[in-house]
Amino acid sequence: MKIIYVAGGCFWGVEAYYKKLKGIIDTECGYANGNSVNPSYEDLKKHIATHAETVKIVYDENVISLTKILEHFLRIVDPYEINHQGEDYGIQYRTAIYYVNENEEKVIIDYFDSIEKSNPFAIQVEKLEAFYDAESYHQDYLDNNPNGYCHVNFNLIRDDERK
Repeated sequence: MKIIYVAGGCFWGVEAYYKKLKGIIDTECGYANGNSVNPSYEDLKKHIATHAETVKIVYDENVISLTKILEHFLRIVDPYEINHQGEDYGIQYRTAIYYVNENEEKVIIDYFDSIEKSNPFAIQVEKLEAFYDAESYHQDYLDNNPNGYCHVNFNLIRDDERK
């Protein structure tokens, strides 16, 4: 099993999207790479904490590759937006890929470089500094609140990619 962390705006939709994919073993909403230890959702909303709303993805690399996870990421975010996705604005909604293994950095950068031509993406690619679990009510939020707000289009998952 491998782990990668993705920040693509509000984590509710990002988590729900990835949970539907073959090869994704587990997901968890949380806060990554900010200025404090163990921030709360309220800390982010009040701009006390500078973390990104992030989804931890545990995946089986024999079923889904890191580049395929990145391909899906580009389906659900606007890679040119800074601190904004859908109706959400603020530093906590920035787009980022946080890796834990140095080898993954090259894979991520090479993949994005192969797509970016004249206009560079506003996606941060950084080593994960810290990840803190979000409050329990954020986990599986759209499963528990099917009418909750979401900027992600789940119809972008092809039938052969779904669990």
